Amino acid sequence: MELKSYPRPTYGQRAKIAFQYLMPQLGLTRVAGWLAERQWGAVTHLFIKLFAKQYQVDLSEAEKSNPSDYASFNEFFIRPLKEGARPINQDNQALCLPADGRVSEGGEISENRLLQAKGHQFTLETLLAEDTELTEKFKNGTFLTTYLSPRDYHRVHMPCDATLKKMIYVPGELFSVNPFLAQHVPNLFARNERLICEFETVFGPMVQILVGATITASMSTVWAGVINPPRTNDVAVYHYLTEGDTAIHLKKGEEMGAFRLGSTVINLFPQGAIALESHLQAGEATRMGERLGAVLK
Repeated sequence: MELKSYPRPTYGQRAKIAFQYLMPQLGLTRVAGWLAERQWGAVTHLFIKLFAKQYQVDLSEAEKSNPSDYASFNEFFIRPLKEGARPINQDNQALCLPADGRVSEGGEISENRLLQAKGHQFTLETLLAEDTELTEKFKNGTFLTTYLSPRDYHRVHMPCDATLKKMIYVPGELFSVNPFLAQHVPNLFARNERLICEFETVFGPMVQILVGATITASMSTVWAGVINPPRTNDVAVYHYLTEGDTAIHLKKGEEMGAFRLGSTVINLFPQGAIALESHLQAGEATRMGERLGAVLK
């Protein structure tokens, strides 16, 4: 696994890194979550308009294209898109990308280690909250990490048909996950709050992880609703039946969850199960529904 080297941070950059360690991450996130739920009429609409302009959000592809159509900032942030705005790849042997954003890193899980965005490594065990059984399933497998910026569509979808088997909520820190901080905060994705979702597929197990971050006030799934808040200090594990009337089956391209403000999605696949598309290198833009890779078995 090749590690990249980067110039030593400037004094200004070091200050940004230090601020991430010193700032009240949870307090800021709680305040942001409260503000994002406020319905303040013209004030809310003005803020949405300014945010969309600042981050060049393309509202023309949203179901509601006018800022005044949204009662709260959160409603705007998890806005659904118009039907057909993200065509789903229909090749039965292909997986589709789960989210709009950019590739942080992707490739092989080598010796149980993954590349963090922009060069750091972290272990599969720490990412999966020391779940040894789950870790064993993805040894020497394949991963793809997708970063969602503030401008992106923030609902997360399924790469393939799958059945939910397990969900793990992992409490953690709330560092920002933007590309700059990912270069300089060790074990970023394995130390941040996250939601690990294990699925059964035709090619074996698959994990899709929603990673929390500063100001990411909450994460949700279509089967359990908003997961946080409230936040707990303990890992919480939920098991699901994979057969019968209560089983949760999701189709390729179907929505599985959402972020209230931007963050990161990590996908894990077993060894030899899939081949990522060769163009999915660090920095490559992603659009939900486009081809992620091909099923090999």
